[in-house]
Amino acid sequence: MLEEARVIPVVSYARISADIARDAHGVEDQHKINAETAARLGWTIVHRYTDNDLSAAKTTVIRPDFEAMLRALKAGHMPDGQPVVGVLAVADDRLTRRAGDYERFVDALTYDEGRLYADAMGPKNLYSEDVESMGLFGVVISKMEVRKMQRRARSSHRSRAQRGIPVGGKRPFGWQADKLTLHPDEAPLLAQAARDVIAGKSLHSILKEWFDADVRTVHGNKWSSRALKLALWNPRLCGWRKLNGELVRDETGVPVVGLWEPIIAPKEWMAIDALFSSRLGPNIRADGSVTDYRTPHYLLTGILRCGKPREDGTICNAPLRVSAQARLSGGYLYQCPSREMGGCGGLGRNGAKVDECITEAVLTKLEERAAMKREVAEVWGGEEELNRLMVKQREMLQAWQNDQLSGELFFPENARMEKRIKELRADRTRHALSQQRAAEVTADVRARWDSGQLDNEQKRALIREAMHAVIVLPVERRGRAPFNPDLLKIQWRE
Repeated sequence: MLEEARVIPVVSYARISADIARDAHGVEDQHKINAETAARLGWTIVHRYTDNDLSAAKTTVIRPDFEAMLRALKAGHMPDGQPVVGVLAVADDRLTRRAGDYERFVDALTYDEGRLYADAMGPKNLYSEDVESMGLFGVVISKMEVRKMQRRARSSHRSRAQRGIPVGGKRPFGWQADKLTLHPDEAPLLAQAARDVIAGKSLHSILKEWFDADVRTVHGNKWSSRALKLALWNPRLCGWRKLNGELVRDETGVPVVGLWEPIIAPKEWMAIDALFSSRLGPNIRADGSVTDYRTPHYLLTGILRCGKPREDGTICNAPLRVSAQARLSGGYLYQCPSREMGGCGGLGRNGAKVDECITEAVLTKLEERAAMKREVAEVWGGEEELNRLMVKQREMLQAWQNDQLSGELFFPENARMEKRIKELRADRTRHALSQQRAAEVTADVRARWDSGQLDNEQKRALIREAMHAVIVLPVERRGRAPFNPDLLKIQWRE
């Protein structure tokens, strides 16, 4: 009985921020040191709390065992009723890296009298205000050191980015282990996928092809729509790089070219950037058209609009759909949805004839534009303004740094110029997409359309490149009437 009375039950806590080897040897070493400390002090470890590969400096990181330990300390016992009167840790910085966490730890430990705490150096009386203050001071010093390390890491990361050096970590898909040389099998897949997306092919269609070919990520997993989108949106494909969401540029504003081999041309990546950036939501583009993530079964679904007049003089304008009930024998019917679905339900048109009519009109328009493109090379008109603003911005920055311009004048004007520069760059990116799409529309567009080289999604992309919508006007007389192409009013894009 006297032997049992001398047992002092404590818990051992161990934590490491980065377990690079993934073998937990760091936290195991800490628990061994805690066991040696417990034996030296005559304490008994009744439980081990471990937070492996978890930072104590980041507010977004939750350490499950640290939180469980605080609950046990405040209660004075484990969930199974085992008493706990103290804590062992190798050092304070293994417990906490932030002042708030240290204060929570002290509050939990000292919730009752007689609690114990020790690190590898020996016991510490956390009931003493001086000891607690020294602990808080140590946490502040530790936090300052962490921030200093983070600043050094960010500075090193930016320096590597500005020199075009690849980042660490796993090799990116499309490149070999050196992250510089193209992978002979993966790079052509990415290049083709990029050009297919520019041409209007959906990610869903590309994913299906990759699934059938058993194309895997560098981790050996199957591709997801999000992973494919991020891979195609990465400026690494054209030799550029982003840092904190912005392209890394030199002092003249030109994107820094990396040391790795590019997969596609910069104008192609700019087209992809414009395509993905224009999507404001899951199904809406900046111009108001619907984004197709899955290949539709019918050519003009959502492009045709109901032109039946309402009582107030406006038109219904609901997008026509093909419903199972509206399919004809051997064909299909584009129909306005019911009132419950947002339409009027009072208009329909033979789908095959509408598709044939609109296809001929679009192909003729595209061929005309292709001929015009060959005669006149369209150049983006904002280059001069962009260059002028960038030069002016650098001159103003130099003047402010040399105390030739006050901050009251510099900062507001610089903010206005920065906003305009971003607008111009976005417009240049959209122009690149338009030009890249136009490059796809050559004189043989009709042959490619008829030969089966274009899937339904790519055809729809070309249609949307040529027009905003098609307003389908109602037939004036009742009953069956012959198909009238004049009742299809095409809203062309300029």
